[in-house]
Amino acid sequence: MSAERPTLPPVRLHTEAELARDALAAPLLARAVRLARWAGPETRVGACGELVEEQLPAAAEYLGLTADEAGAAEASEAWRLAVDAGLVDVEDPQEAAGKDAEGTAAAGENLALITGGSPQDVLSIWLDGLEAVHADATAPVFEDFADLVGEDGSIDFESLDWDPEVEAEFLDGVLGNLYLLTAGDAGADAAPVPLPALAASVIVPDDMGEPTDDVLEQVSEAMMRLDDQFRVLEPIGIVEYRPVDEALLAEEGEDAAPPADDEDITRYGMVKLTPLGLYGIRARMLEAGVDAPAIGDLVDKGADALLCGIAYYPETSARSEVELWLARRGADGAADELLAAARGADQQAPLRRLHCQQALALVGAEAEPAVRAVLDDPELGGLARVWLAELGAADVPAPPDSVIFWLAIDTIAAQLEAEGDLDEIQGLVEGLAGQHSGFFDEAWRVDHPATADVLEAMGRLHSDKKMAKAARKAAFKARSRTGA
Repeated sequence: MSAERPTLPPVRLHTEAELARDALAAPLLARAVRLARWAGPETRVGACGELVEEQLPAAAEYLGLTADEAGAAEASEAWRLAVDAGLVDVEDPQEAAGKDAEGTAAAGENLALITGGSPQDVLSIWLDGLEAVHADATAPVFEDFADLVGEDGSIDFESLDWDPEVEAEFLDGVLGNLYLLTAGDAGADAAPVPLPALAASVIVPDDMGEPTDDVLEQVSEAMMRLDDQFRVLEPIGIVEYRPVDEALLAEEGEDAAPPADDEDITRYGMVKLTPLGLYGIRARMLEAGVDAPAIGDLVDKGADALLCGIAYYPETSARSEVELWLARRGADGAADELLAAARGADQQAPLRRLHCQQALALVGAEAEPAVRAVLDDPELGGLARVWLAELGAADVPAPPDSVIFWLAIDTIAAQLEAEGDLDEIQGLVEGLAGQHSGFFDEAWRVDHPATADVLEAMGRLHSDKKMAKAARKAAFKARSRTGA
């Protein structure tokens, strides 16, 4: 079973119960739930299910919002979410009583799930709300809607210079970069990201040194777009956002340039993905077919799926996944299963063996009988001796030279496949070559599928020119021996 390198690093999610509590506490969803419970036979809605204008003051008052245009807008926004998330059912007024009639509203079936459903039910409702808010965040801003309506009542969308797919792709790219910055070991404890840096991450080409004036102007425009969009997204709970300083906009105009190094960068906006946001963006990625792993995905899988799944995980993430797997699986028989999964001659097999050895360390002394049983195994014998020695076990048989050299090739092959720190790999290469006199005179004979590739890599990495030449010569011999 081969492993595929994941597109994104694994994330550590909060439990569904914790995430569901966060979802219910999100200001926009909380208001939507309250309005859904407030709605009754007297509630009147327009042709698109929106609250009619005369109802908005009462809705705003019920929510404790200000009795002005801003409060009415927030009440209207909460009502739209209630409809989109299935918390409210509206009757189409045109179906009910003709073109100019007003519709009615009643509690939707999802409203009961808010208090009586499972955490998964709550999160499903919240995700529906996230989709609706995401659409709102990428919608065009109408300066004067009347100018867009033609004489025949049609709307001239082309005059908006707005492409919904482009807008959604831009925002998703920004959220994807924010996800990447949050997906490390710090997780949702990662520091807030300055808005200029986030805007630059989707505007400035990777290979560009000093940004041009044109690129800087694009970054400034992107910052302003994102400022508007994050203000829309924050109430659904996916981000913590400190908006661009209004005084700064007044000082510098709409085309606020990214700050110089000596400026207070927080004035230009700071954003951070919440634990709920990490969950929500990952759910959107999975829906789009993106490989976005999470710690705990493999707890119900076999050892083969575990070792393949964590093959390219960072060390701490791999350890966490194994710990969860062992907690679910139990130590009984785990060592036998892990060792069986570590066998193989495919490209990822050395990496599986490396992770197997690390996983066995977490099993502890209970793994000793299973490990001793593979001491004579040509693929696992070296691993077994190293593990037993690290355990401090007695009577560990000394390895023959063939096992020493095979294990050396296997160890370097694992590190090369993992694409680890280059300095560390170089240190490993030089250390292994230095431990054994005449290493390259013997290494080319090792019957391992990665022998030639490892020796070529050692020739590139070894800092001693004489040793590097010996490694390249040994690699040539290895290829000649196998005919590869």
